[in-house]
Amino acid sequence: MNKHVVLLIDDEMAIQKLLKIVLESHDYQVIQAFSGKEGLALAASYLPDVIVLDLGLPDMHGQEVLVQLKDWYTKSIIMLSVQNSELDIVKALDAGAMDYLSKPFRTGELLARIRSAIRRNATDILKTNWTFQDLQLDLNARVLLKKDQIVKLTQTEFNLFVFFAKNEGRVLTHQQILKEIWGVGAQLETQYLRVYVGALRKKIEDNPNRPIHIVTENGIGYRFQA
Repeated sequence: MNKHVVLLIDDEMAIQKLLKIVLESHDYQVIQAFSGKEGLALAASYLPDVIVLDLGLPDMHGQEVLVQLKDWYTKSIIMLSVQNSELDIVKALDAGAMDYLSKPFRTGELLARIRSAIRRNATDILKTNWTFQDLQLDLNARVLLKKDQIVKLTQTEFNLFVFFAKNEGRVLTHQQILKEIWGVGAQLETQYLRVYVGALRKKIEDNPNRPIHIVTENGIGYRFQA
């Protein structure tokens, strides 16, 4: 079985050294780039399964690298950023990054995000049935079950859940969700979105105040997890 290839684009030598050791110990093949231009070249050469891209690079901003990658690279990109840079994170996610981590981060968390990214790469876009612990979604029948009982959803709530399900494990910004469910004109109506997420949580979560499926990413949006 071929190893999954992870490309690390980060100019911090200590982080590169640590992540290479951790990833190789979990049977990943690791390619390392220390600048944006080198990262773009190695991405084209190796076509990695996942790219881990730092926003702060010495030769070009990570946002610029991301934009150039998204012209042709169709697999998952995980962004790394310093803490308290929500605006940069939102811009990166809106530009096509799948996920993000703020430095400092735990290596176990990065490994989990990489596994999720690889699963997403392999997802069949024509899939019509999903199971998330106690939830079962049948897209053709437009039915959501919780513990084998039908969950009564409005049309908007159902569409919102389907969008979350199709992007399981991925961080979705407020703007991405609003645009998908309500259209371009609603992209600033974040309070409107909070109301619908709250209503959906009440119907699918055992404890809506401590959700395990629809998780808030503070200042960013939401992540749906199984």
